[in-house]
Amino acid sequence: MTMSSSRPYIVKALYDWIIENECTPYILVNAYGDNVEVPQEHVKDGQIILNISPSAVQNLFIRSEAIDFDGRFAGIPKRVYVPINAVMGIYAKENGQGMIFDPDANVPKPPNPTGTDDPSKGKSSDSKTSNPGKKPSLRVVK
Repeated sequence: MTMSSSRPYIVKALYDWIIENECTPYILVNAYGDNVEVPQEHVKDGQIILNISPSAVQNLFIRSEAIDFDGRFAGIPKRVYVPINAVMGIYAKENGQGMIFDPDANVPKPPNPTGTDDPSKGKSSDSKTSNPGKKPSLRVVK
């Protein structure tokens, strides 16, 4: 039997727990997820942290499909819509207690450069033998 996602229930329960303990609930959001509507000027490294405390937002709704509310960013009112699968975590600002969700379930997979799901297709040689002695390098792409 397939069950619905537990994430919205966990988010709502942790939100209530954080508020009851007089802390500030923050959510970590994958800002590039499908249908996410957040102020892009506040996005950093594909993520945005949102204060969803009652003093910071109005009309907050935590539903099974999304979290949405009215907020202000640099004094400008904005409607925020975050599909529940784009919520990467919820925690208390004051002490960091809360939960970060499995990142694999939140981050959209990048397209496969070969156009297939099989990583062995499209390779002409083994990467270990094509550049012996050369270290792989990583860089931040913005």
